[in-house]
Amino acid sequence: MKSQRVLVDAPPFPIELVRELLAPTGAVVEAKARPWSGDDVVGLLAWDAVSAADMARMPALKVVATCSVGYDHIDVAAAAQRGVWVCNVPDYCVDEMADSTLALLLALLRGVVALDRTVRLGAWDDHAAGRLSRLRGTRLGVIGFGRIGRAVAARALALGMEVWATDPVVQARDIETAGVRPATLDALLESCTAITLHVPLTPRTEKLIGVRELALMPRGAYLVNTARAGLIDAESVYAALESEQLAGAAFDVLAIEPPTAEHPAPTHPRLIVTPHSAWYSPESEREVYRRATLAVRAVLEGRVPDGAVTSVR
Repeated sequence: MKSQRVLVDAPPFPIELVRELLAPTGAVVEAKARPWSGDDVVGLLAWDAVSAADMARMPALKVVATCSVGYDHIDVAAAAQRGVWVCNVPDYCVDEMADSTLALLLALLRGVVALDRTVRLGAWDDHAAGRLSRLRGTRLGVIGFGRIGRAVAARALALGMEVWATDPVVQARDIETAGVRPATLDALLESCTAITLHVPLTPRTEKLIGVRELALMPRGAYLVNTARAGLIDAESVYAALESEQLAGAAFDVLAIEPPTAEHPAPTHPRLIVTPHSAWYSPESEREVYRRATLAVRAVLEGRVPDGAVTSVR
């Protein structure tokens, strides 16, 4: 019987864990950076983008599993056309994402990072970050009321914040049941002084927050994006920070990751940038690799995988 290979995007996958979990399939597991290719490649565990051209170089490919909630970096249409399963891990880091979102929001509202920067520059001024906001009573707008959005809302409610939410695929009564006020996107933007984003990146949500939406927000509002960089028009956000339409913003995601000399990380006194780390804890890291690998194993064993975003007959 011809050997079959599963390629593992390297780094950062824990190759020994993958080999252990895939041992029953008999597949040969190989850590391989791009470009991926081979007539015997049946599975791909990917962190990086996977294009139609990548899949064409692996004609026997059966499954692509990404170690992430989002899968906009995978050409899902091309995979479906070729009969390739695409799998994600939709719920492995809900607590971590919600905790990180709230941490960034609190840092903005209370000026934690901005004040730290001034102290390191030699100042000692408790007003150096401008007006600091009290958490209790702050009106938070949650855009996207899926697993992470709900978890953020629950944490914010526990801190005494008033929470609004908008999500076109969630019924208003389900939002109300969580103790949250349902609203349209425009009404939420007009009424909330802090906004967090928790929607997938699709053609419909690309640049969801741009010039028009920023203008709707109350002057001095805050924006947190831990979801996908493409959800915002970044240049418009930077302009809103300069004009003080936004009092602060925090990004865990950038359009170019990691930043380069040609595309450096943005800097602004009232902008916080973290290195796509909101998902991380030792527990979530192991879980995402384990579950993505088990999705590959299911396909190789002829079963329907968990986390499938394509349907293969």
